[in-house]
Amino acid sequence: MIANLNERTHFQNRHNGPSSEDIEAMIQTIGVASLDQLIDETVPQNIRRKGKLKLPAALDEFSYFHAMKEIANQNKVFKSFIGLGYYGCVTPAVIQRNILENPGWYTAYTPYQAEIAQGRLEALINFQTMVSELTGMEIANASLLDEGTAAAEAMTMLFALRKKEKKNANKYFVDSNVLPQTLDVLKTRATPLGIELEIGDYSTLDLSSPEYYGLMVQYPNANGNVQDYSKLFATAQENDLKIVAATDLLSLTLLTPPGEWGADVVVGTTQRFGVPMGFGGPHAAFFATREEFKRQLPGRIIGVSVDRHGKKAYRMALQTREQHIRREKATSNICTAQVLLGVMAGAYAVYHGPEGLQRISKRVHGLAQLADKYIQKLGYTQNNETYFDTLSIEVDPGLIEKIKIEAEAKKINFNYFVENHIVIAFDETHTPNDLLDIIAVFQKFSNTTVNPEEVLQAADHVEIQFNSIFKRTSAYLTHEVFHKYRSEHEMLRYLKHLENKDLSLAHSMISLGSCTMKLNATSEMVPITWPEFAMIHPFAPSFQTRGYSNIIDDLTKWLSEITDFHTVSLQPNSGAQGEYAGLLVIRAYQESIGQGHRDITIIPSSAHGTNPASAVMAGTEVIIVRCDDNGNIDVQDLKQKAEQYKDRLSSLMITYPSTHGVFEESVVEICEIIHANGGQVYMDGANMNAQVGLTSPGIIGADVCHLNLHKTFAIPHGGGGPGIGPIGVAEHLAPFLPGNPLIHMAADQAITAVSSAPFGSAGVLAISYGYIAMMGADGLENATKLAILNANYIKARLETEFKILYSGKNGRCAHEMIVDCRSFKDAGVEVEDIAKRLMDYGFHAPTVSFPVAGTLMIEPTESESKEELDRFCDALLSIREEIRMIENGVADKTDNVLKNAPHTADHTLADDWNHGYSRKDAVYPIEYLRTNKFWPSVGRIDNAYGDRNLYCSCIPTEAYELAEIS
Repeated sequence: MIANLNERTHFQNRHNGPSSEDIEAMIQTIGVASLDQLIDETVPQNIRRKGKLKLPAALDEFSYFHAMKEIANQNKVFKSFIGLGYYGCVTPAVIQRNILENPGWYTAYTPYQAEIAQGRLEALINFQTMVSELTGMEIANASLLDEGTAAAEAMTMLFALRKKEKKNANKYFVDSNVLPQTLDVLKTRATPLGIELEIGDYSTLDLSSPEYYGLMVQYPNANGNVQDYSKLFATAQENDLKIVAATDLLSLTLLTPPGEWGADVVVGTTQRFGVPMGFGGPHAAFFATREEFKRQLPGRIIGVSVDRHGKKAYRMALQTREQHIRREKATSNICTAQVLLGVMAGAYAVYHGPEGLQRISKRVHGLAQLADKYIQKLGYTQNNETYFDTLSIEVDPGLIEKIKIEAEAKKINFNYFVENHIVIAFDETHTPNDLLDIIAVFQKFSNTTVNPEEVLQAADHVEIQFNSIFKRTSAYLTHEVFHKYRSEHEMLRYLKHLENKDLSLAHSMISLGSCTMKLNATSEMVPITWPEFAMIHPFAPSFQTRGYSNIIDDLTKWLSEITDFHTVSLQPNSGAQGEYAGLLVIRAYQESIGQGHRDITIIPSSAHGTNPASAVMAGTEVIIVRCDDNGNIDVQDLKQKAEQYKDRLSSLMITYPSTHGVFEESVVEICEIIHANGGQVYMDGANMNAQVGLTSPGIIGADVCHLNLHKTFAIPHGGGGPGIGPIGVAEHLAPFLPGNPLIHMAADQAITAVSSAPFGSAGVLAISYGYIAMMGADGLENATKLAILNANYIKARLETEFKILYSGKNGRCAHEMIVDCRSFKDAGVEVEDIAKRLMDYGFHAPTVSFPVAGTLMIEPTESESKEELDRFCDALLSIREEIRMIENGVADKTDNVLKNAPHTADHTLADDWNHGYSRKDAVYPIEYLRTNKFWPSVGRIDNAYGDRNLYCSCIPTEAYELAEIS
């Protein structure tokens, strides 16, 4: 017996599902001699990578934790008083352990299959209710990417909603005291759409000018001042100007909400509701508006409906995914949310309730009030007449640096971004002892002293008073859900109750094509909750963020190597935002070389719906190019259109492998055609899971691509977010990558920001960092090969009973395939019926009716074992037999296991079973289900009912019953 003392278990053996024995069995089923032969028959030789990726040697999990601890220790956790929309907060342990750290929550998919996502949907209804009631608005969505994005979506939504008498009004006024990072994102969004952004003092604005269609203010503003906007709002309404207010939700437990003053849209972030700062994200922004704008509201809205048995059920309402329906006519390219963070923020409100939130607010305001009193006693001037948590202290310029040195010696960060001022923002993590430290800092440069005992005694009884115009008098969070769960035990049970209604990767594979639901390894997830990563402000001094800098620098290099691009920007915090950023970078480059007139983007008809939506947002006109009968881009049609528009051609957007799951042989020629006609090539990286280590965007000839870190690089989907969509660029585009107004991070030619934080959702970058660090070059390449193997194995098992729509010239698919279900319509079976029936077998459906209506797009990923793949194939083959029974007349065409799926426990156990099939056939069609059954909590949901009776918040039972009767 011999032991190798230097050998630990390779992480890739934990990440990649098939064993060596599985691989041998699978290649036999496929009909190839080896895995390498399969890859050679799948990936065109002319784009194959020459040599291995140049990445550091793979770390085992034990070594990785030690390495990450060393990196984490390079971050310095100071007490943050910086504010600017980012605050320290206390994440209740019951929420951290049972949501943020729980794969039952973070590995779930977007709730398109609502029957197996009822827990998440209820949690999001809580979030929407919290937002609408605190803001005083009628309706809210289920979150957006960040505050800057939400503000930009408000600006563009109101622009699209202009009435005919305002159709020529293209000016949007923004008060100069809006958060600086939000201003930067607004600049980015306004220019391509022809919106003229005017930034200034709102008090000088001529509201009667017909040139304006809307205005935006911050409440409290960026410096902490709480201003009376009631007259401004009234005058704006008289002149038909739409009003956007960015606000702080916590402050609205004490202050009059903007909705009560007449705001049309209220935006902000829920970060301080229990979501760590994480160096800038991810955090759930909110967007609340009037009921009349519900059909234009960007992002997702969760609504209440009923299932086929009349039971209350939740689902995504209205424009569920409008980009894939309206494409270039979509009003927004937003196709994701920040669900996991929204769930956390909503749970924070449920746990604390209105009285708990107000108690926190009073503490925060009380600390600011005492700080104001004693700092002024020391001889300094505080400029905010009314404030919630933030003071703006006038300081002699020569004194600011001295105060800064003294504060940092006490591990305190103030905000020094306002000239001749020090801004101090309080949050729920601060205590009276922190207040003593602050007073001591200012006292050092004063001739007056403050008695610490006096301060501590005063902290016991602080009278909270606001002028009547600001004092909130309306009730909020009145629904019982915000009053029931005060003890941790009850909260734990409530969260577990919700979790148990949702199917996630903890239950079974989720084979959604184009969405890459792969293993999110525990070892990758653990570091994100460490204080050294979680408690860092995005605008903290650089000497305190060296650990983050190391991760960002390494990840940038590694992703550049993987893509064969010059460099990468990590700022975009979703795939669609990455698309938008990439197109803006192309536009900036073309303007720099005197070709700013180029304004046409060519997009294949098979493209993701966000592609055309992003192109329009970037200010270009979309020209669609056809696909041939094999699902490939019609090269002749592309060439004809590229030549026809060569004087205006800006770019081509192409997904590779194609959205149809095929490595197109002509991809290099396609890129050359675009370049020959003066355009740039944008590659959508949604299918990068089939490229890593085998080929790359740089090799095929692309100039820019985005990468979905929440797909290929193992960041979990979180039930619909967070996501990260960094862009890699060729060298000529690098100078134009997005910057930030407060942190110098890019070249002078940088475009303005696309996200609020300098590095987007930096708090979860450690996940992808860990994935690459532990997989190494060989592991990443093997993962790609196994993703292709798993897909082709499923194809081989299914193609005898199902038609596989597209394949490459050798009959192979890439990492995903499209199963054509349209022929089953003759038996009355729709693809939706198959999707719902899969729930009875314990599976989430593959992608339904995209990119081809009436089909399923299946992507198994590399993480699934042969056993799980077989279980999934067995389920689909069993369903095929069920369809055949309908085709043969053995089963009724309307009363059958597919049409009535999914079957709930309540329905199956009911006394009146009136179906022409057995209960066993309904719920135990395959033997394994007897020991591993996931029960949907509701039956098939009536979507039409939900749109006719739209409720997007928690409603009292009696109101729900009245709606049912009507």
